[in-house]
Amino acid sequence: MNIIRPQKIYFEELENKKLKDINKNEDIEYCNFENEECSDLELWDIKIEYCKFSHICMQNEKIEKVTFRDVIFESCDFSNTEFIETTFIRCEFNNCKLSGCNLSENRLYNVSLLETNANYINLSMASIENILFKDTNLRNSYFQETKIKHIYFENADLTGTQFFKTSLKDIDLSNSKIEGIAVTIEDIKGAIIDQLQAMDLLYLIGVKVK
Repeated sequence: MNIIRPQKIYFEELENKKLKDINKNEDIEYCNFENEECSDLELWDIKIEYCKFSHICMQNEKIEKVTFRDVIFESCDFSNTEFIETTFIRCEFNNCKLSGCNLSENRLYNVSLLETNANYINLSMASIENILFKDTNLRNSYFQETKIKHIYFENADLTGTQFFKTSLKDIDLSNSKIEGIAVTIEDIKGAIIDQLQAMDLLYLIGVKVK
């Protein structure tokens, strides 16, 4: 595993700012945002680099054509937020809420989700590379025609998650929960699972265990 995370040196001297004070189309760098609840916030066609977001609540919002590069999110709530044509490069989500987020057709590169609630997240037709899901809930999430490369699940909850036209070849699922996972034989072929998990996949070959 070689996930490149945001370098701590960039976050030693950040300027404290408020998201509500950001000017439209203003690129942002070396800023610290914390303890803020946002509504009707317009983030469109900007770059956000070397920033830290702590305890930010931004639910049911729309973020479009934004590039997040070297950004740390801690204890933030982006539930049901729609990300459109958005790119995440070297970002870390720690103890965040991403439940119901739409990240379809987005690009994620070197991104870590740690102890995060990402249930019902939609990553369909996204391009994701060097991604770590650790101690993260992904129940009932969607990976449809998702382009994946070097993706890692460590103690992730994939219960009820749907994989369609998304190959899991060489991906280690052995220490994650996969009960009720919806996947085709073609997509699961070559994945790494343990003996008990094999029972959850017997439905693919149409057999019943007595």
